[in-house]
Amino acid sequence: MRQISVVYLRKLTLFNFKNIEEAQLEFQGKTVCLLGKNGSGKTSLLDAIYYLSFTKSAVNPSDAQNIRFGQSQFIMKGIFEKESRAHELICSFQNGQKKLIRENGQDCTKYSEHVGKYPVVLIAPQDIELIWDGSEMRRKFFDSLISQLDRAYLENLIVYVNCLKQRNSLMKIFSESGKTDFDLLASYDQRIVPAGNYIASKRKQFTAEFLPFFKKHYQFLVEEAKEEVEIIYRSDLDKFSFADLLSKNLQRDILLQRTSSGIHRDDFNFLINGQELKRIGSQGQQKSFLIALKLAEFQSIAEAKALKPILLLDDIFDKLDDFRIHQLMRLVSQGMFGQIFISDAREGRSLQLVKEAQVEAQFFTVENGTFTNG
Repeated sequence: MRQISVVYLRKLTLFNFKNIEEAQLEFQGKTVCLLGKNGSGKTSLLDAIYYLSFTKSAVNPSDAQNIRFGQSQFIMKGIFEKESRAHELICSFQNGQKKLIRENGQDCTKYSEHVGKYPVVLIAPQDIELIWDGSEMRRKFFDSLISQLDRAYLENLIVYVNCLKQRNSLMKIFSESGKTDFDLLASYDQRIVPAGNYIASKRKQFTAEFLPFFKKHYQFLVEEAKEEVEIIYRSDLDKFSFADLLSKNLQRDILLQRTSSGIHRDDFNFLINGQELKRIGSQGQQKSFLIALKLAEFQSIAEAKALKPILLLDDIFDKLDDFRIHQLMRLVSQGMFGQIFISDAREGRSLQLVKEAQVEAQFFTVENGTFTNG
């Protein structure tokens, strides 16, 4: 079995990012606790760590809206330690200009090549949308995870999304003009079909590999409960050729002014005891399902890359009952994770949890975007 190393964030400098005017922080050890009221800046700091990993915010996809109010740019710098070597990452964005990502002094020209180098797993209250919302949220979850493990997947996904937008624009033009340019359409289909086929194949393969991790963690969280959980991947491409679907549905697509078949319609069905989780699952079952998803995400990355991601726990203790919090902290104390950042609005609770888990932790008090160590 390969030895699994750990990625650490050792230093973080922020300037005009969200509600943080300026911060220079150093992190020691594996566990960092951020304590402060809601809106104080805890989530902003965790989002900055996520940003350095994914080159985008977990909360707001608009770079301009991540600039502190009234300012024109943000800058962030992180010093990561990986395999006993320090790596400097700088990200900056200024209104009206292109985002800059720089690693060890070299500009990153393709963001897809950066994703997965410094992996991060985020567990946050909004994760419940994976269960309650439509299929887009579930696709995003698995796309984000697979993209960290397979660069070709991310590159095919980028091709697919771009071609889909262009194809949909063509459908609108064809509908309005009453004329169809089949040669132009074929040029887009020649790119979107192989990209879609690759994505569907990889999603199916990954779901099969992911499922054992997920089921193991779910059973750990519920212990004695006899519950069968399942994740089933559904795609238009399960039974039909993608090229045939595009050809067959062409006239319908022109009428609808959009592409009505393809992997952008895929879903991952979440089931418990053979039924849809969001319809029959209790709050406790849904929470266990979500945490198991995230723990399986962590394990998938750690084993595939032989590198434990940074784990970000954003104000999740308010959403969990005592038993699930205890089970999660058991994993912390057993050393399953690498570096962990925990945000909590209740100081006493985090102090008690860390003490019970017998974990050495570094504490920061957060107020109005200002961080005080100790």
